[in-house]
Amino acid sequence: MEGFDAAQGVVMNDSARQLVNDVLVWIGFGTVIGLLAKGIMPGRDPGGAIATVLMGVGGTVMGCGVVSHFTEGERIVPVSPLGMLVGVGGTLLILFFYKLLGGYYFLEGEYQTRNHRSRLGYSKQRRSAATYED
Repeated sequence: MEGFDAAQGVVMNDSARQLVNDVLVWIGFGTVIGLLAKGIMPGRDPGGAIATVLMGVGGTVMGCGVVSHFTEGERIVPVSPLGMLVGVGGTLLILFFYKLLGGYYFLEGEYQTRNHRSRLGYSKQRRSAATYED
């Protein structure tokens, strides 16, 4: 088979190998940055593992892109102190809007949480055993 070496697996040229390496670095770094941003932002966090990775990668791309734009095209790599800082900032911004649009900050109408109902005394009332006299 062409392109396959039994000892090394799939043989790729240097540009394909670099692309795969960059994608894996961005996914790994996005996971770390997403978890860090979710740890920094207070409150209940929506989304699972996939949402965390996507928010981390998206926030890092957004943050590095904005800084690269203002530094006249200088490439900002995510695996650097500046890349980590702007990645966390971008991810916090995405997480804020994700929570805002998901309704985690504002409640509309008569919706009441379980804790709110229990503080107002609307919780399930305990039924005492009925006593019957003959």
